[in-house]
Amino acid sequence: MAFPEQSDDVTETQRKKCRLLEIVQYTCEPEELPSGEVQPRCFPIPRIFRICPNRPAVEITKLIKIDLKTGEIEMPDESSALLPKGKHWRDIRRYDTEAVAGSSG
Repeated sequence: MAFPEQSDDVTETQRKKCRLLEIVQYTCEPEELPSGEVQPRCFPIPRIFRICPNRPAVEITKLIKIDLKTGEIEMPDESSALLPKGKHWRDIRRYDTEAVAGSSG
């Protein structure tokens, strides 16, 4: 399946087709109880992603404003210009850093 190349500018029509999705991850730390038992204490980390047709999903958590009372999300108009370039997973290349470091030698 072929995907069009990612364009730097997103038309208003394309932007309206984009969706925002949220996932919640947790970070946990051990906490010692008064009884001496240790149990994990976890804190939620919400992450917001913008998903547009034929483009990779991009995390926008740090670019948006969230009203903590209502949960309403406000995206700045210039957010398309601020988004980092994304890659499809099939285009990601992982290199064995040990093999690369060992071959210089």
